[in-house]
Amino acid sequence: MSARFLPHWWGALLWPLSVLSSRVPVESKGEAAKDQLVPETVQRLRQVLGLGETPRASGPLRRAPRYMLDLFNAVADANGVSKSPGLLQGNVVRSYEDKVHGNQTWFYFNVTSVGRNEQLLKAELRLFKLREHSQPASQLCRVDLCELLDSSGTRVEVISSRIIPLSAEGWQVFPVTQTVWQWVRNSSSNHGFMISAGIPSQPSAARFAKNGDANTDSRPFLVIFSEDHELEALRPLDPTGHRPSRMKKESVVSAMPSPLAQLPQSRKIRAVPLPTMLPCQRHPLYVDFEQIGWSGWIISPRGYSAYYCQGACPFPLGQGFKITNHATVQSIVHALKLSTELGSPCCVPDNLHSINLLYFDNEENVVLRQYRDMVAVSCGCH
Repeated sequence: MSARFLPHWWGALLWPLSVLSSRVPVESKGEAAKDQLVPETVQRLRQVLGLGETPRASGPLRRAPRYMLDLFNAVADANGVSKSPGLLQGNVVRSYEDKVHGNQTWFYFNVTSVGRNEQLLKAELRLFKLREHSQPASQLCRVDLCELLDSSGTRVEVISSRIIPLSAEGWQVFPVTQTVWQWVRNSSSNHGFMISAGIPSQPSAARFAKNGDANTDSRPFLVIFSEDHELEALRPLDPTGHRPSRMKKESVVSAMPSPLAQLPQSRKIRAVPLPTMLPCQRHPLYVDFEQIGWSGWIISPRGYSAYYCQGACPFPLGQGFKITNHATVQSIVHALKLSTELGSPCCVPDNLHSINLLYFDNEENVVLRQYRDMVAVSCGCH
């Protein structure tokens, strides 16, 4: 496979995985080399996706909040491909579980996983109010959500208030963006929230579900929407210093050494006759998270079809190749041999879709992260 026909910019990372899963004959002595190649490739892929270290698997992971599962299904199909641009606010959504057990009015969330380079767009505290069967339906109660200003719990500031029926049951959503933004900037100021809900004669008449309750779908959680600009910063630069959504594939190969080139000669894939190069078109490429050891912490999807573009861009280029004017000129110059340095146009993706991953991070927070330009929808000569 020539350098010209590699997939888009991250294709160089996925290529070793596709090679190792193919049925091309490989010498038995190359098994050790493959064992070394896969972890290196997975490490590079993890860095590009901004996942950091692989989450610890010390025991069974908790259930993801129903809200996060529903949000994933709303913005992505079963393969993780975004249904439509702009459905998700930002590109990262994190849910945090309450770290306080036993105390019915205090809630604490560790939000240190939000990066300083992220733009915090929205934060919501979601509490499930339990039904009070002994109270009349007409009885109202006042709910005050407060920020604790010190560790003693004696100093508080009310940040949200509302009146609700005491007998009501269901989720109460409190906007807490400004408070959480301050916690992200200075983690030492995070002492948690306190809830006060009741009537004058009974200050704690209303109850909210807590961690440890039998119904895990009603446990409290904090959800944060943000825009992670580091995901864009991780994308490779083109020669002009920009980060385009698509790159010439020669620049991908020159930017990182070929993993196959690092194998000893005796352990490389044996040469097999290649068929005549077909016209530029899309080919299957499935990324299986179980195969690369990620199935234990990725909730959804289990894998996705990335596809890649490969094929010839012969002269003269027809409309079926979805050519650009620049590719037409390049094709003519190459065919007439007017330049010894200029090659023929390349077969590259001309339409890319984003994917969404729902997964557990190292602290077992559930994260929904969206990645741009991960699925090749169609190919063209450019």
